[in-house]
Amino acid sequence: MLDSVLAAVGDLVEDVVVTLAGPINAASDTDATVVRRRGGSAANVAVTAATLAGRARFLGQVGDDASGRALCDELSGQSVDVAHVRREGRTGTIIVLVDKAGERSFLTDPGTSRDLSDPQPEWLDDVDVLHVPLYSLAGGRIAETSATLIEWAFQRGVAVSIDLSSVAVIEQLGAASVRARLDALAPTVVFANADEARAIAVEGALAGAITIVKRGSDPARVFAGGSSTDVPIGRHIEADTTGAGDAFAAGFLTFDGWQRDPVAACTAGHAAAVRLLAGR
Repeated sequence: MLDSVLAAVGDLVEDVVVTLAGPINAASDTDATVVRRRGGSAANVAVTAATLAGRARFLGQVGDDASGRALCDELSGQSVDVAHVRREGRTGTIIVLVDKAGERSFLTDPGTSRDLSDPQPEWLDDVDVLHVPLYSLAGGRIAETSATLIEWAFQRGVAVSIDLSSVAVIEQLGAASVRARLDALAPTVVFANADEARAIAVEGALAGAITIVKRGSDPARVFAGGSSTDVPIGRHIEADTTGAGDAFAAGFLTFDGWQRDPVAACTAGHAAAVRLLAGR
């Protein structure tokens, strides 16, 4: 049995990262570099958490296919517990388009990853923090599953982290609806990047939670205890930033005492993101 762990619920998919050499030439050829790798926000958080803390758990559904088996084997080899992963249907794929400025656009085919249902209480055994991307609350059976896991987490005294994940998802759900959902779920900590924070008009702590606004190479802003603090990143790396926000969340949440000292935890989050980017 594992000791206390971070558990993340959401997607485990194949990322096809397409780094463009220049603007896309419509109806013609565009030079690009194409790399295939493991993707999914929740899976990324679990892997970095396992790297930092020696253990983590992924909760989700992959297809009953070769891609799903390979992705689970990869997570297991990186000290992520995949014992509770469902294997049904078709594994999803995300096309990540990266332009010359490092900005990313996503073409998403979730497969059957959003069909995760029938959660079990033992999924949270030994867990001390449950991480939930907004993707996992946006729709499909996984949304009901995630809400149930959050309810069980609070009953067990497990902290809950929610990442706002995507401007497109916020716009799809509506900013007011997302705020109402956060109020109802009452997470311990909320993560957002600068664009997501603008989309939901973050001006302070959301839903009474510690709220972290990541701002790329600029200092992150921590809202906690009725005040805000800017925390510089310390080192900027020019690279594809895919997964950097997930690494930040994992670094923050695996910092011992993050609820007591979110500013120090934010520094740990920056360090985790920089390590990820430097390793590419």
